[in-house]
Amino acid sequence: MTRIDRPDESNIEYEWLEADANGGFASGTVGTMRTRRYQALLLAATQPPAGRVVLVNGIEAWLETDGRRWPLTMQRYAPDVLYPDASASLLSFDTEPWPTWRYAIGADAVVVAEVFVAKESRETVLRWRLEGASKAAKLEVHPLLSGRDYHALHHENPAFSFDATLEGERVQWQPYGDLPAICATSNGAYEHAPDWYRNFCYARERERGLDFTEDLATPGVFTFDLTRGDAVMILHAHAGHDKPFEDSALAHASNLASRETARRAAFGSRLARAADAYVVNRNVGRTIIAGFPWFTDWGRDTFISMRGLLLASGRDQEAESILLEWADTISEGMVPNRFPDSGGLPEFNSVDASLWFIVAVQDFLATGHAHAATTSRLQRAADAILQGYARGTRFNIAADTDGLLRAGTPGVQLTWMDAKAGDWVVTPRIGKPVEVQALWINALSIASAWNPQWQALRDQARLSFAARFVDQDTHTLFDVVDADHEPGKVDRSIRPNQIFAVGGLPFPLVDGDIARAVVAQVETQLLTPLGLRTLAPSDPAYKAHYAGGVLERDGAYHQGTVWPWLIGPFVEAWVRVHGAAGARERFLAPLYAHLDHYGLDHVSEVADGDAPLTPGGTPFQAWSLAELLRIEKLLDAG
Repeated sequence: MTRIDRPDESNIEYEWLEADANGGFASGTVGTMRTRRYQALLLAATQPPAGRVVLVNGIEAWLETDGRRWPLTMQRYAPDVLYPDASASLLSFDTEPWPTWRYAIGADAVVVAEVFVAKESRETVLRWRLEGASKAAKLEVHPLLSGRDYHALHHENPAFSFDATLEGERVQWQPYGDLPAICATSNGAYEHAPDWYRNFCYARERERGLDFTEDLATPGVFTFDLTRGDAVMILHAHAGHDKPFEDSALAHASNLASRETARRAAFGSRLARAADAYVVNRNVGRTIIAGFPWFTDWGRDTFISMRGLLLASGRDQEAESILLEWADTISEGMVPNRFPDSGGLPEFNSVDASLWFIVAVQDFLATGHAHAATTSRLQRAADAILQGYARGTRFNIAADTDGLLRAGTPGVQLTWMDAKAGDWVVTPRIGKPVEVQALWINALSIASAWNPQWQALRDQARLSFAARFVDQDTHTLFDVVDADHEPGKVDRSIRPNQIFAVGGLPFPLVDGDIARAVVAQVETQLLTPLGLRTLAPSDPAYKAHYAGGVLERDGAYHQGTVWPWLIGPFVEAWVRVHGAAGARERFLAPLYAHLDHYGLDHVSEVADGDAPLTPGGTPFQAWSLAELLRIEKLLDAG
């Protein structure tokens, strides 16, 4: 795990994540100042894994000893004022076994502060202890509350209720009647002292061109005598039937810590433990969160991520549960790509999500863990997808006369390159995208193993792919054929999508000189230490940096921005062409190093196309981590 000694301006805003089992989480920075609206100590999913609300944004903590006050947290206020500044006394930050800070208090004392989320009970535990001091030391903790949707911001208003209910060691507040109550159980003394803290500044939101200031309420202050032992505070969202703990707050926190330590140790590796954050509850089953802090579960991301997060990690039962639940969502041959956070009808706006489902089914069935009934249900689901695609479904998705899969209508983004700003679809890729054909032919090949009706269409599609996608000048592959549904029109943009014809899927579509040419072009023009660029720098449309407001970022999202998840199919393709020797050191070592930056212990969503490859997007992205896990296992097996 990550350890940072003497954090400084280069790493003090790196982010940590503690996820619960329902899609809620706690997150923050090495320096404790919040840089995003999504960072909080208690963020609960009221409709797992959606309906997320921020209840406890953070705390302000001070230690008073020998007539001096030492800050143990930092806040940033608008326009850009850091107060208090605890950086001078911050000795270290560690993610093992969970986020842990060590502060120097004078010459002979250290305060250790910890935060962890007990995954199944969804409680956030804060714990402090004093080492090496004999003088009286009083800890003061001011909780900072809101009560808002996690995408929103909070401001001072008269509707906020500061009322507190005290019962033993537990204090309960309910700032707004339509949200869960907030419970704080501690071994400290609570004094009610309502107040507002105004104009917190969230630097990452400002960089993204969004509103970035917020007001938070503190209902009172908790005080602890650290010379008498550890201080603890346990936060959770009150569901309306919770009872106070049967044991003391200190004993309860200790029990939670013991159980969490054992649970985390069971995962064995750093990557497997990080992967567990994304596997959460949905309805009566399980699902995969696409990324933290702002994504929920998406179809495409779920099936791509499942191969590394679950199947490469031996979590076959969870993979089975998720596949079976999604199998029941098929409509007109399509699985949903997204369930809206606020409820309502699912969105079927993806041509490839359904095909990735079939690939995930193949990987799951290959484990040999499926019972006959499960196998039959999943095979029927795959057949239903192929039948829908073969005869035609939404958004002009259908098998064409050449056996290839066409897709696309104006104004709709259907492939994984799905950026859309208002009515502007940045990379529409209407026609026959190359990776969609690779997925289509793989899906037909997979289903042919149990249903011979797909063999003829598979063979026709393979022949058409070989005849139509190879650029005779370069022996690489076009990105789109019959672009904009115009027969014979091709898109020669150099993008990473052609790599799926060589690696990343069970059945390669090209080999020999063509495979070598594809890998060589991707390696020379798209490969970076953190993944593949989405467009070659030589292209006039190339965007070197993923930055700015919404329009600027969406415009760069797939126009040069690096995506770490693409390292998976690339490495698999490279190994198929060159062999495995040296692949781990060359391609995976930079991603292992990346685990100590940006989103600690995780892999980011994207990075800039140009050096220094500054990470961006979500700090914690499921398929980025998943493909690292999948390729790690592939290389170990090789």
